[in-house]
Amino acid sequence: MKYFGTDGIRSKADQFTPDFLTAIIKGLIDYTSDNIKVLIGGDTRESTEWILADLETALETFGIEYANVGVLPTPAINYCFNKMGFDIAIDVTASHNPYTDNGIKIFELGPHGTQKLCDEGCAAIEKSLENPQSYTTISPSIRESLHDDAVDLYKNHLKDYLSDIDLSNLHLGLDCANGATSALNKSIFEELGATVDLINVNANYNTEINKDCGSTHLESLQNLVKDKNLDFGVAFDGDGDRCLLVDKNGNIIDGDHIIAILIKYLNLKSAATTVMANQGLLNWAKENNITLEITSVGDSNVAAAMREKNIQLGGEQSGHIILPGEITGDGMLTALLLSKVVVKTGKNLDELAKTITKLPQIMINIPANSAQKQALKENQKIKDLLLEYSKKLDSILGRLLVRPSGTEDLIRITMWGEDEDKVNHLAHKLKKSLGELL
Repeated sequence: MKYFGTDGIRSKADQFTPDFLTAIIKGLIDYTSDNIKVLIGGDTRESTEWILADLETALETFGIEYANVGVLPTPAINYCFNKMGFDIAIDVTASHNPYTDNGIKIFELGPHGTQKLCDEGCAAIEKSLENPQSYTTISPSIRESLHDDAVDLYKNHLKDYLSDIDLSNLHLGLDCANGATSALNKSIFEELGATVDLINVNANYNTEINKDCGSTHLESLQNLVKDKNLDFGVAFDGDGDRCLLVDKNGNIIDGDHIIAILIKYLNLKSAATTVMANQGLLNWAKENNITLEITSVGDSNVAAAMREKNIQLGGEQSGHIILPGEITGDGMLTALLLSKVVVKTGKNLDELAKTITKLPQIMINIPANSAQKQALKENQKIKDLLLEYSKKLDSILGRLLVRPSGTEDLIRITMWGEDEDKVNHLAHKLKKSLGELL
């Protein structure tokens, strides 16, 4: 698809013009009907404020009933829209991207519960975007904010999911990435008894979202945890659908660790993950007779595999974790459940993370436009180059993955292997050679 990537539509914020947003709503109506109710909300980036306002105008123009919950994490919007009597949710966010970007995630009610908009719905919107029309717009009337109602509903869901949880013995650090979780993060952890130190917690529309903070920049959280001798820290991304953790020693606990910890704690025999999984997780699963269903990158692919194979747990190395009974990734729920595991097992997070031994891994990005991304799939010289490097990695029991990003103008190189120096050397050599061919 031209506009939809692995996680909705995402680009520079200025692409989301009033006409562009009106075309999205027209496509959504073509897929569903004009008798739908839509809930909208988003993250804290400055463009989200005016995109939400323009979405209100577009919805009003077509006579669609709607409400706006303002700043809320993606999982909260996804959970609340159907519970509050809406048919569709539109979430304005670019997740972990910088504030200059923005995006649209759309959720609907599917046969298994709420889900990201299906391919048929995405195709209808793509068709509308390719065939723009002119409309006489209607300014929205004043609508009552449902923000507080949605916050209460979502917080009750978290508490119900976790049941008997008492975090009063934990002192945690939370990095909210100046994003959507800033709107409610500290309160839920404190309500469950934890002592909390917050950083990067600007809940207003801003330009600081994800800037040197959150799950893509863990340095400030690592310093906080070590300086204050905290039990551990949690870093969320801009829209709160994933998290990474930092143990008391400042070591990073990523999605591979989380999956292994939860498999063991919940006594599961299978899980779904992606091709990005560290070889250490794959080795551990094989040694412990755990079946891992491997999917393409993207939590929607993980969710689809979980439905098809009746798998309860899934996730990505980046921290998207889909828990039993849930439909999509939820960073806050994941962090709370891991807090519960720490309390119930009496083990520190660093002890729990030793469930798996990760192999050295390096990730390198190459800036790439759409034509260069396409060349990665079609150019025979590039295919031969990647095969050559895959064979070189065999000597250190390594693995290579080169793929176009579905959310950014990048090609991502990932290498694993037993010898860290060799992996690092080969990865940088491949980056140079691949860059020359591109």
